[in-house]
Amino acid sequence: MKMKKVLSLVFLALFLISCSSTPITGRKQLLLVNEEETIQNSYAQYAQVIKQSTVLNNNDAKLVKKVGNNIAKAVEKYFELHPEQRTSKVKYQWEFNLIKDDTPNAWCMPGGKVAFYTGILPYTKGEQGIAVVMSHEIAHAIAEHSREQQSQSLVQGGVGAVLQTAFGVPQELYGSASNLVMLGYSRKQETEADELGLIFMKLAGYNPSYALTFWERMSSAGGGKQSPEFLSTHPNDKTRIENIKKFLNSPTFLNVKK
Repeated sequence: MKMKKVLSLVFLALFLISCSSTPITGRKQLLLVNEEETIQNSYAQYAQVIKQSTVLNNNDAKLVKKVGNNIAKAVEKYFELHPEQRTSKVKYQWEFNLIKDDTPNAWCMPGGKVAFYTGILPYTKGEQGIAVVMSHEIAHAIAEHSREQQSQSLVQGGVGAVLQTAFGVPQELYGSASNLVMLGYSRKQETEADELGLIFMKLAGYNPSYALTFWERMSSAGGGKQSPEFLSTHPNDKTRIENIKKFLNSPTFLNVKK
């Protein structure tokens, strides 16, 4: 536990001297890696995924594109009106594709490239549900969570090398403690993506309260069996639902207008 506290203080110190803050929420974040390079790499990776996947062009795919474009346009319009709230200096090239894959998943790469898997459609059950997932994934990109994770990994590796070389700290001990710290930051990012996603749904004219219906459905489908939260990259379903309920009544959410 002492090692974990030391690592937490190291990351906290770096965040405090960082000049970057996430849009709207204002959370301090560490962004050491180059944004343009990160986005260009993500575009190349996305093109490879699309090339190797079965990309659909049916009615579900059209609905995914519709929802994605609605949210992206609303978000871009908001930041045009509030440029001081956006940290990214790169114009995103939005793209939305439905991929045939039974995994209940979706993701958005840095720069706005989104993939929806058919496996999540039984849980979204229509446009509002797609908007919940889409806005959450878009929020990850807008908040630059991927670049933040890369920056944290750089620090994690550098601190580990110093502790091992200068103080003889065993790599196994450091690795276990640092991984717990990183999991904690990942859960914070997921919660932040939920919160920003609710705002983005609101800006796009969707019903943010439907996020509760979606996550309750996901929780029921999972049968309530989840790993201990401190060992997970995501908050457990109960925590997530409670956080969404609180945020729907928070000043941050209620005060955001188009």
